[in-house]
Amino acid sequence: MTAEPLALYVHWPFCVSKCPYCDFNSHVRSGVDQNEWREALLADLAHEARLLPGRTLTSIFFGGGTPSLMEPKTVGDIIRSARQNWDASDDIEITLEANPNSVEADRFADLASAGVNRLSLGLQSFEDEKLAFLGRAHSAAEGQRALDLAQEHFERVSFDLIYALPGETQADWSATLDRALSRGTSHLSLYQLTIEPGTRFASMVAKSEFKPLDSDEAAELYEVTASRTQAAGIPSYEVSNYARAGHESRHNLTYWRYGDYAGIGPGAHGRRLGQRTARHRKPENFLSGLKRNGHGIVEEEPLEPSEAADEALVMGLRLSEGIEPERLSLRFGRLVFDHRAVERLIESGHLEQHGARLRATPAGRLVLDRVLAEIAAT
Repeated sequence: MTAEPLALYVHWPFCVSKCPYCDFNSHVRSGVDQNEWREALLADLAHEARLLPGRTLTSIFFGGGTPSLMEPKTVGDIIRSARQNWDASDDIEITLEANPNSVEADRFADLASAGVNRLSLGLQSFEDEKLAFLGRAHSAAEGQRALDLAQEHFERVSFDLIYALPGETQADWSATLDRALSRGTSHLSLYQLTIEPGTRFASMVAKSEFKPLDSDEAAELYEVTASRTQAAGIPSYEVSNYARAGHESRHNLTYWRYGDYAGIGPGAHGRRLGQRTARHRKPENFLSGLKRNGHGIVEEEPLEPSEAADEALVMGLRLSEGIEPERLSLRFGRLVFDHRAVERLIESGHLEQHGARLRATPAGRLVLDRVLAEIAAT
């Protein structure tokens, strides 16, 4: 019997500065005790390992925050501990998110030696003016250097770009895509700028300090993105992610296919053994909880089958491959969608059925939130 696969997410919550669009769990601190945090993360990992024996680890993902601020020794010790606690698949994917700042880029060789084999680089733009608007701490030149170094040291490299910025035109974004596609990477994460509640951008928009791009114009840029990446052999496999065949993020596919993953570190979420877990978000509270309880968990509760089914539906329809409704129904013991609504959406061209699979069409992806709201079973 094959051991059930497992993914591990490690959250490093610290950043040099807070980007105005970011609503992730990130914290700016004047100093970070690397030894203290290394031991804390290792202890939190050991707790998850005790609850999940006998699993096969298929991926590790260091996210943040800014995990490229971690010392390579910390990264290496966590990878080593994970491999000691679980069997690792032969092709285990070990990803670390990085910013292009020169200090962090200079660590790439050591991070690769520590065991990282996939780097996700937060370029966000190739232009200094746009980087300044986005509050990024690196320059366009630093970004180019970091990408060169990443491609030199890591087997697989992905980079992020943010588009649909205020005033951005199809010509602007097409020129950016030209540069992105010319770099030869096998994976791109291309995100439309969204104004998240509680961020500095949300306050600025409320004060009319800038106006977000019109939704119709943003949709046109999305269509340009899908067309250009498809033609370049890096098609969309998820709403905002594009990859050559076989180069998809295996870790993120675990999320979207509703597999189990352990999450450690401040604010990390997990899904294991039919339970949802969440860690303390504030670093200081996480450390206090770890000292009291031997883990950083603040929430641990069973997932009701109806809730799990709805989440699997929402996650799965983000993927180009879509879902297998009958398999989900058997897994969760219930219908996972409103069949009449699905039929209407197939007729309207927003969904399509291919054999056993149901998936969103390009038109459906443009309004995916509305599609999901309409078909979710009550």
